[in-house]
Amino acid sequence: MDFSIRPEIKSLLSRVSAMVREEIMPLEAEYHAEISKGDRWQFTDRQAEILEGLKARARDAGLWNFWLTDSARGIGLTTVEYAYFAEEMGRTPMGAEVFNCNAPDTGNMEVFERYGTEQMKARWLEPLLRGDIRSAYLMTEPDVASSDATNISMSCVRDGDAYVLNGQKWWATGAGDPRCAVYIVMVRTGAEDALKHRRHSMIVVPADSQGIEKLRPMQVYGADDAPHGHMHFRFTDVRVPAENLLLGEGRGFEIAQGRLGPGRIHHCMRAIGQAETALEMMCRRSLDREAFGRKLAQLGANFDIIAEARMDIEQARLLCLKAAWMMDQGDARAAAPWISQIKVVAPRMALRIIDEAIQIFGAQGISQDVPLAAMWTHVRTLRLADGPDAVHRRQVARAELRKHSNEKL
Repeated sequence: MDFSIRPEIKSLLSRVSAMVREEIMPLEAEYHAEISKGDRWQFTDRQAEILEGLKARARDAGLWNFWLTDSARGIGLTTVEYAYFAEEMGRTPMGAEVFNCNAPDTGNMEVFERYGTEQMKARWLEPLLRGDIRSAYLMTEPDVASSDATNISMSCVRDGDAYVLNGQKWWATGAGDPRCAVYIVMVRTGAEDALKHRRHSMIVVPADSQGIEKLRPMQVYGADDAPHGHMHFRFTDVRVPAENLLLGEGRGFEIAQGRLGPGRIHHCMRAIGQAETALEMMCRRSLDREAFGRKLAQLGANFDIIAEARMDIEQARLLCLKAAWMMDQGDARAAAPWISQIKVVAPRMALRIIDEAIQIFGAQGISQDVPLAAMWTHVRTLRLADGPDAVHRRQVARAELRKHSNEKL
């Protein structure tokens, strides 16, 4: 089992790390301060200047689309190698987009590349690869337990040369972005008598289609995450050309498994990057700040807290790299339990460390003056995104029990 990266890839990783620390992070506070000026769902001139300027520098330097791990369009990274890049980009909330490695676009681009028609690739994939537009993935619904995706109920009925969509979707991450031009939507096309995992399909829906109503931006612990957003939609008789259905009716789960597996690894490594940022902040604060005549590092159990944080990060990173290595072996079924393990472990680990950093910072830790509160809410949300902890623990347990029983569990 090899977790190393090639020398030429190490050089690229060093350049990414330098850009994150020297160019992106220093502009973070100014970028986020712009959100509250004017319309929260539009970019201010300064905000666009910051983001697009960073993206242009990354693109011109060849630091772009690292996530393409199994594509002639990419630079040939393995999943293990990409994991190190995702960690570095995860140190700042702006990092992934600057290098065009942001969710949900990476997963959607994979879908377009693997399953899209040539027309879809020209219309949607190419501008996504250039970073010109954004996209959203619409799966979760308000009226069903979407952690069991066989419950997905949005109606998708064939009518001549089109499909007609009716229903609601929520938590459509990125759909608030004014650049979001296309949605990939999980819909139900099969009847009750169809096999449970053959009842669903995925369809490509232009964001400006008639009949789509944005009901509201969903709030995450009271924050609307503008201008990115997580939108709640109503679809009323939305007509989509029949050729926009991906692969054919009943193949939605086949596409979903190919899309979600890599994305979970990406999320987890970014969470490890956030934990590293929180630990660094914790250490600096504990050495710079004094109370009761001593540095914070010397008070209470702070030595132990810092040590436990370092050990927790190292363990989680190794598990994530093993999951990535399992993916690189090409057997998605064998990799699945490892992906589920890290999907539970990494966010829980990062949450603990961010919370300890908040404690070291005191009242400032929950304020807008430092990024810790926003980091905490993001990582806490990750324990639900792409499957809640309970579902992933169930998958891990089933894989373990299968070693000892032939029963279907």
